[in-house]
Amino acid sequence: LADLLHIQEHVRLITNRDTKATLKVVAADAATVSGKKASRVLVDELWLFGKKANADSMLREAAGGQVSRPEGYTLYLTTQSDEPPAGVFKEKLAYARDVRDGKVVDKEFLPVLYEFPEEMLANDEHLNPANFYITNPNLGLSVSQPWLEAQFRKIENAEDGTKQVFYAKHLNVEIGVGLRHDAWIGAVYWAQAKAAAELWDGSLEGFLELVEVAVAGIDGGGLDDLFGLALLGRLKSDPRTWLMWNRAWAHLDVFERRKDIVSKLTDFMSEGTLIKCAEPTQDLVEVADLLERVKDAGLFPDEAAIGLDPQGVAALVDELSGRGFTADQLVAVPQGFRLTGAIKGTERKLKDGTLKHAGQLLMNWCVGNAKVEPRGSAILITKQMSGVAKIDPLLAGFNAVQLMTRNPRTNTFEYTGI
Repeated sequence: LADLLHIQEHVRLITNRDTKATLKVVAADAATVSGKKASRVLVDELWLFGKKANADSMLREAAGGQVSRPEGYTLYLTTQSDEPPAGVFKEKLAYARDVRDGKVVDKEFLPVLYEFPEEMLANDEHLNPANFYITNPNLGLSVSQPWLEAQFRKIENAEDGTKQVFYAKHLNVEIGVGLRHDAWIGAVYWAQAKAAAELWDGSLEGFLELVEVAVAGIDGGGLDDLFGLALLGRLKSDPRTWLMWNRAWAHLDVFERRKDIVSKLTDFMSEGTLIKCAEPTQDLVEVADLLERVKDAGLFPDEAAIGLDPQGVAALVDELSGRGFTADQLVAVPQGFRLTGAIKGTERKLKDGTLKHAGQLLMNWCVGNAKVEPRGSAILITKQMSGVAKIDPLLAGFNAVQLMTRNPRTNTFEYTGI
């Protein structure tokens, strides 16, 4: 190969001495790939691009030269991500699976995916070393069975997150909700708690029709935080079962200061569960609109209807007061270790199936972000512990749970004029 290929490391260029064809290694940056006229593009470790806010436009720019080169193609190589898929990686992976499964017909796109079938994952067959060959097509060449088994033994009982990284990188297992080592235990049961389609379609309209009483939880914060809302309702047909519906708002500051999560936020905007605020008070007004809608449906109790994080909600309280909400309906919910009861109660109801949610990507992310810190007999889930990863809508959910545990009742008296 040394006789065939001329390698120039200082300019990251490999030239075929016979054909004069060149292979150029470029950085994953829009300014670098702009103007390239490559007929063949190789994108390595696509999962990393999923963390970049502008990755989609950057990849389009890199492959732009193929418009005038009919022989051109783009080749994507990647392992699974070490965290739940996001952004352009999530989109490409979903599209590749759809083409593979025949849901989408695309004769110019060839997906070659080495993944375990869902049935094998459900039965933990991916943890059997005899099946490691399924996701390691180069087994016996660039990687050996003994090496994989040795690494597997090292991480089998690990609790520091290395287990999940091994699963993602060597077994191509997609990391989902609740797989982090310090994850909230409720996250383990979150996926199975999604409401069945025949019970609830996840919409707000369906929520308002199905519940006999509702409470709301709100968690605000600074302009670089999400503004989280949770509606929690008691099912008419089975009062032991609660339904939870969530929404969040984000100011432009979040998109400017939290570049690392912009691709995820964009996914949630597409889902309709996250609203990007164009005006300073848009979140307050829209939250108040939703709460007023619940009030008009006669679902809020006369007392303790809306649970608020005491910090930074003065403007919202003013907005709600102007819409006829009473002081008795607005309750400050103590945070920190005082939320332990609500957190543990939520865990139990998720596990026994009496708390159902809408299956929103937003909440899957927030629940997966939640980090737990034991404090004696109490447990804490706070924004500080979760870092830049956002959990505001989940905290709003805990605020709502705190109120629902009071067993609220709506006003059932009817005025007859007598």
